[in-house]
Amino acid sequence: MTGHSRNRLRGIPMAVTDHVDLNTFVEGVKKRNPGQPEFVQAVTEVAEDIFDFIEDKEAYHSQQILRRIAEPDRVMSFRVCWEDDQGNVRVNRGWRVQNNNAIGPYKGGIRFHPSVTESVLKFLAFEQTFKNALTGLPMGGGKGGATFNPKGKSDREVMRFCQSFMTELYRHIGADVDVPAGDIGVGAREIGYMFGQYKRITNEWTGVLTGKGIEYGGSLIRTEATGYGATYFLANMLKTKDQDLVGKTAVISGSGNVATHAAEKVTQLGGKVLTLSDSEGFIQDPNGISQEKIDWVKTHKTKRRGRISEYVKEFTGARFTAGKTPWGVTCDVAMPCATQNELTGEDAKTLIANGCMAVSEGANMPTTLEGVHVFKKAKILFAPGKAANAGGVAVSGLEMSQNSARISWKEAELQQLLLDIMEGIHARCVEYGQQGGGYCDYVKGANIAGFKKVADAMLAFGVV
Repeated sequence: MTGHSRNRLRGIPMAVTDHVDLNTFVEGVKKRNPGQPEFVQAVTEVAEDIFDFIEDKEAYHSQQILRRIAEPDRVMSFRVCWEDDQGNVRVNRGWRVQNNNAIGPYKGGIRFHPSVTESVLKFLAFEQTFKNALTGLPMGGGKGGATFNPKGKSDREVMRFCQSFMTELYRHIGADVDVPAGDIGVGAREIGYMFGQYKRITNEWTGVLTGKGIEYGGSLIRTEATGYGATYFLANMLKTKDQDLVGKTAVISGSGNVATHAAEKVTQLGGKVLTLSDSEGFIQDPNGISQEKIDWVKTHKTKRRGRISEYVKEFTGARFTAGKTPWGVTCDVAMPCATQNELTGEDAKTLIANGCMAVSEGANMPTTLEGVHVFKKAKILFAPGKAANAGGVAVSGLEMSQNSARISWKEAELQQLLLDIMEGIHARCVEYGQQGGGYCDYVKGANIAGFKKVADAMLAFGVV
């Protein structure tokens, strides 16, 4: 009988130092989180890379670090009641997931969309933990949202919902506790309504939300930051191959804030954008989506809340394909900027077969796990969202700093900070992702770099 066995029989507590394998770990995650495929997918993708890294690092095993990161600090679920314009009482469900605050206050967006579930928000909060760590700024990971759909609602209905949502959420957040931002379905309008309600309830002005209007504590370039940052990361990847975006064709999905600003920066850096999309399908413009056309899309989507299909009525030569994603269009680079799991394994194979050399994710986990495996096997330049789209949360972190110091930085300063932050994220990914032979596994590099920072902070705190 071993010493361990004798101690167990005597009832002496033992440190958990046994090393489980990847499959056992993933099965445990599935068992603890039934019916939550998005969350399991996100944890699996990270675990695939982390297990090799921690194999010979006993402290991470004995302290169950990965197991603890994959268990949110807390998940709050609450009822949100509001009245529509006809006086009908409506009920939605809201959540806030606070995943990990080892390196700073919880930070992550709020999403209003019918597809919001606890699984989706847990995956987003988990990813946010590593993304925020990669920025180098002191921010933990969180995410929130509700099943509310702002599309088709009047401004007053949106206001009443936001106020009701914040009436519950306010008790869980704070400038040094948890600082939400916007996400899908939550833009400047919604942030304004929520911030106003927080201020009314608490009778204090603090930087508790980011993505605010410039007039009341917002930061310049926050709107552009995610799309610009994803393009900067793409440019950094191409630079490792002594290439740039000049003359390259780009396929981009989405037509919201991230997609339009990614298209804008690609165009500014000399590329030619061929596509944009929404939930109804995609438009393809062989003439290229110029700055003038991008500006039209911005106005059309934000002011008129129109559909991307109407683009073809405005610009000759373009065509609309209903019910499809744009990944079959031949291109040099691709940027999925719409939503999670929009780019499948088959889509990835099609892109590679058509000569795509680089993919930079503007959305959160837009590529399925199968698609990620296809890109990695082909050894193309592939930037995961936790690295490529971190520009948005980076500038949100800078907004937090400005609010705390009661100052406002100039646009040129912020643009340079964003460039520096994205270059820093790229360098950290290369440090841990370099595989030899000129290939960098950016997914592995991002996962390990983000994990190491959070894990080392957790080790310093002990078992808490």
